[in-house]
Amino acid sequence: MGSIVGAALVSHVPPLVMPEEDRRAMNHGCDTTLFAGLHELRAAKLDAARPDTIVVFDTHWATTVETIITSHAERSGIYTSEELPRGMRQVPYSFPGDRELAQVTSALAAPRDDTWITAIDDPYLPVHYGTINLLPFLQGDERWVTVSIVQTGEPHDYLLAGQLLAQAIAGLDRRVVLLASGGLSHRFWPLRQFRDHEAADPVAHLRTPEARQADEQVLAWMRAGQHAAIIDYLPEYRAHAPEGRFGHYLLMAGALGGRDWTAPGTQFGEYESVAGTGQAHVWFDAAA
Repeated sequence: MGSIVGAALVSHVPPLVMPEEDRRAMNHGCDTTLFAGLHELRAAKLDAARPDTIVVFDTHWATTVETIITSHAERSGIYTSEELPRGMRQVPYSFPGDRELAQVTSALAAPRDDTWITAIDDPYLPVHYGTINLLPFLQGDERWVTVSIVQTGEPHDYLLAGQLLAQAIAGLDRRVVLLASGGLSHRFWPLRQFRDHEAADPVAHLRTPEARQADEQVLAWMRAGQHAAIIDYLPEYRAHAPEGRFGHYLLMAGALGGRDWTAPGTQFGEYESVAGTGQAHVWFDAAA
């Protein structure tokens, strides 16, 4: 009998993997708390959870007609970002996958006509930095699986896909941690203003005060375990363009009970702005 032993909303922003001197140069001499926050999350929570498999809901992997779950036995290679090749380039990566979990999840969806989940093990399938940037902080000897975000999905689609993933986990001998890899509000500054807003202070640098207030409300609900309130707030929250249609959070929530999920979150690091977007790390204990 398998179980989900922990979950987290985690930021994957490029400054995390930049040299410290570059991170400090962008932030008036101070380091981002998101960097230390990921290390603290691992030490305080992830290591104690002892997962066999980590599942990443990656907002940098957008699909259109179905949810894809990676079913490779192993993935390795050299990663260069097509978005930011100056800062994320020639990064070696290697991790085992969890073919069985992917295939069982896909099989559960196959007879349904209200969801489409496909397990793919094509060796040329790209990886994305929503997964790669987490590895230096969180990777141990566990298996890693990545799940796409369907750009045509609605909240009920993400919640259902998460529910089926949880059903697959329950039927296997697995300890699984879920990582919702992505941000909160997600609008960048225009190019000619961009370099004036690279520092972390959300009051000075988040794209709009309204987006900051919306993010702060969502984070307060996360810390209080009021996940139904977040789900109800989504129509209003979308005015601030949450990353990946907030599919990463909803997939995680769906796997943990949807509107009935009440686990309070523990925040690691501060809520920060990255180029105008809202970013934070929040861990949820499975026992709650």
